Amino acid sequence: MATSDPRERLFDEYLAASARAGSQIALGQLAERIQPRLLGHARRLTGDAEAARDVVQEAWVEIVRGISRLDDATAFPAWAFRIVSRRCARWVRGKQRWRRLDAAYAAEPIATATPDGGERASDAGRMAHAMASLPPDQRAAIALFYLEDLSVAEIAVALDVPSGTVKSRLMHAREKLRRTLNLKETADE
Repeated sequence: MATSDPRERLFDEYLAASARAGSQIALGQLAERIQPRLLGHARRLTGDAEAARDVVQEAWVEIVRGISRLDDATAFPAWAFRIVSRRCARWVRGKQRWRRLDAAYAAEPIATATPDGGERASDAGRMAHAMASLPPDQRAAIALFYLEDLSVAEIAVALDVPSGTVKSRLMHAREKLRRTLNLKETADE
């Protein structure tokens, strides 16, 4: 789950700073806290649960080796997502699976459903289908922004692109989602 609570972010920053200073306990706690988010990100980018686990495992080797050189503990989440993003890009290039990625993401189970199976489940299904229709770069930007609660600057670091590119991808993705879902723009947007 994304850490939108400022206290949670502060705790993560504390753990990252402690891990950077050499605390294995802090590194373990940090890994426990961010692992599900990294796996989700890798799954969205690879479209393959097994590959996502492999990619994230490889990324952790790089994260553990490089954390002592991380200049700013507040940058840890974006830095870790960037490492995972690069590893995923290598995996995808090596497998040449962009078409299968779209199909696998569309088949991803929907985690948000109401207990009575009502409208929220069908809305979530429509949203998942709409997101699956986005190009991978826009899908990654939207997911990091809304699902992982990263800022534009953090997404830029995670995807290794300029902030303007992130803003453009978010704008185009929102437009495509609106068209796909037939949503009307509200006056306050």
